[in-house]
Amino acid sequence: MNAPACKACLGAWPRQDHFIADCGLTRAYLHEDQFFPGWTVLVLKRHATELFDLSRDERSSLIEEVSAVAEALAGEWRAVKINYELLGNQLPHIHWHLIPRLVQDPAPLEPVWRITHEPVSLTPDKLTSLIERLRKVWPRHMNQAPHRS
Repeated sequence: MNAPACKACLGAWPRQDHFIADCGLTRAYLHEDQFFPGWTVLVLKRHATELFDLSRDERSSLIEEVSAVAEALAGEWRAVKINYELLGNQLPHIHWHLIPRLVQDPAPLEPVWRITHEPVSLTPDKLTSLIERLRKVWPRHMNQAPHRS
């Protein structure tokens, strides 16, 4: 059941033009701010705010999706480390931020939230190109068809 005021359930976040793939329990989107290249968000398809709101099978499937996407991102960006963030303070809907941390990272010991920077928005052409590039390396078992609300 969708929460009526939830931006994720309403389709107001993340941006639909940033959709990468249907991963099963989640949908993957390129984050709007690409200051950290490859920053991706996995959003649970149904409304839940806590991991304990999920069944054991859902939790297991969710971590497998997170892991598969993280591996694809790490390979594509040759990441030194992937940051996994599941907070929910600002948007109480289960969603994971997967952030490749690269060799040229400006502050490798800090979480991305503490690094002051100007957000990097991709042009529509660069956004489309990057999403197409990601779909080529995406885990094979995940549906890459365009998202339909």
